Amino acid sequence: MAKLVFKRPKTLKQVISHYCPGCGHGIIHRLIAEVIEDLDIGEKTIGVPPAGCAVLAYNYIDVDMAEAAHGRATAVATGIKRILPDRIVFAYQGDGDMAAIGTAETIHAANRGENITCIFVNNGVYGMTGGQMAPTTILGQLSTTTPGGRDMARDGGPLDLSEMLALTSGSVYIERTAVNSPKNVRRTKKAIAKAFKSQMANRGFSLVEILSPCPTNWKMSPVDSHRWIDKVAASVFPLRVIKDKTEES
Repeated sequence: MAKLVFKRPKTLKQVISHYCPGCGHGIIHRLIAEVIEDLDIGEKTIGVPPAGCAVLAYNYIDVDMAEAAHGRATAVATGIKRILPDRIVFAYQGDGDMAAIGTAETIHAANRGENITCIFVNNGVYGMTGGQMAPTTILGQLSTTTPGGRDMARDGGPLDLSEMLALTSGSVYIERTAVNSPKNVRRTKKAIAKAFKSQMANRGFSLVEILSPCPTNWKMSPVDSHRWIDKVAASVFPLRVIKDKTEES
């Protein structure tokens, strides 16, 4: 007799994905849906996706969603949480969004200790608009605006936003994970669950940064893009708990 060990969470809509083959967004959507279902918070969860590849998250995760302008997801999430403090509010943003046009909103939301959760998808490029260099593009990495690779003298180095946010007084939990292997996927789910639980306990600002493959804009096969995260991306952005004050009173 077969034993059921895996099924689609009800919070994940049964629709055809628009994401490119090998993209990590679909995996992350599923993990968020699983956590929401595990914690039984679907009826009181509100997501805030802005522009970029994150923009259509509402097509996949079956919770209330409020669309935000480019970079403004943490500002919108702050307003929702302050008006509806009993809701679980999360922003879902890419690196071109959160670490560029939305840097100010994010840093100040963290510094104020806004009791929201941010899911920060870092694939090192502007995915939706053509693969341009993003703040998190690694030195030497090719993009449509750095065809010879990102150059330190010309472009500066990659921005480690999670480390910056960890310095703020209001941030309580920040972890960097990835979705390029079964082990890392499991770790990412645990991190998302911990971030949501921190918010449910009214701890303050929490964020999970997720290194995610973008085979189309990296000009790699899905397999090679997953290996590249281990060999290159994770050496610049190490996978680890960056800050954890969730157990403090």
